[in-house]
Amino acid sequence: MTDTTRAEPFADRDAPFAADPARSRGRLFAERISTFRSPFQRDRDRIIHSSAFRRLKHKTQVFIEHEGDYYRTRLTHSIEVAQVARTLAAALGLNTDLAEAIALAHDLGHTPFGHTGEDAMADLMAPYGGFDHNAQALRIVTRLERHYAEFDGLNLTWETLEGLAKHNGPLVTAEGALRKGPLPVALVEYNALHDLELHTHASAEAQVAAIADDVAYNHHDLHDGLRSGLFSEDDLMALPITGPAFAEVDALYPALDPMRRRHEALRRVFGVMVEDVIAVARHRLGAAEPADADAVRHLGVMIIRFSDKLFRELKVIRQFLFERMYRAPKVVAMRAEVTDVVRDLFALFMQAPDRLPPEWHADIARANDQAALARVVADYVAGMTDRFALQEHARLLGSDAARFTRYIVSG
Repeated sequence: MTDTTRAEPFADRDAPFAADPARSRGRLFAERISTFRSPFQRDRDRIIHSSAFRRLKHKTQVFIEHEGDYYRTRLTHSIEVAQVARTLAAALGLNTDLAEAIALAHDLGHTPFGHTGEDAMADLMAPYGGFDHNAQALRIVTRLERHYAEFDGLNLTWETLEGLAKHNGPLVTAEGALRKGPLPVALVEYNALHDLELHTHASAEAQVAAIADDVAYNHHDLHDGLRSGLFSEDDLMALPITGPAFAEVDALYPALDPMRRRHEALRRVFGVMVEDVIAVARHRLGAAEPADADAVRHLGVMIIRFSDKLFRELKVIRQFLFERMYRAPKVVAMRAEVTDVVRDLFALFMQAPDRLPPEWHADIARANDQAALARVVADYVAGMTDRFALQEHARLLGSDAARFTRYIVSG
């Protein structure tokens, strides 16, 4: 469960509470340390080269895959999250490679069609142990990626896997009681092999990846919503953070063309969030004075977070986006259609699992009950891209994939 050799200490560790790659808790399957990459750099590279990471190119955030070339996909979102995570980690003296690796992997478990697909899959899998995209990401990097001769998955370090499992906080209490709902089966199964200490918080680097996700989607959902025409810059003038940002741009550049005005305002919104996180984290870390990375895990609170004031302001913006974007009539209509696609494909493969591709037949043969079969079907359907899910629905069930073009938005 540990690496067989130790590397020399790597240079980009500044703060005493940063994750030290030379002191990694290792991998489930022991491997020799690379002579030119730290363990966390190796994790990052394996994630980037994985099949699941490539598929993020055709998985979407809010709009379905072909609605426009300028909308964010899961891939572009993950790259943006990784950029924010590296910036935050560097400013706080943390290990930038670990923060980046967790950020790049955090959305690997998402289904086609964004949160709509995940909601549909969660309903379908409720009788069979549930579905959660964080747990599915862990399942992908520990089991479903099958390229290496000596193990399934990517055999990532304990620190990266811990970050995937609990970057949003502990999943159980110190006594083992559940903090929210039941633990997803994928997480339970892996944790039995490789204890991720689900009762503690994650490393500061994992917490940075989590807040970087918030920064990125708060920024790009505003940008995508404007481009889609679901709301206008005038609407944003009435909101906290965005209103002052546009006002500042107008004062500095009164004759700026609309696209540059939009960009300048939203980059200021981005900067407000990043600077707030850094200021709050420096203050909280300075007050707590954690002696090492493990001390961060046992502080009992999230140490990387927004200030209370900014958090309240962001809640106003998220409520606006919920009403004007996520529940816009065209988006709601699209959600209903693609929910049917996921449900139809799942039902088909449950009834006729032999319709899955040949490389999945060994998994089907090992499935000894309906729950195990459902997990195989969920793995396959959840791994689909938006485009492939529509194509397979049309091929196997005779639907007209072209009908989705009516939800294309201008831009």
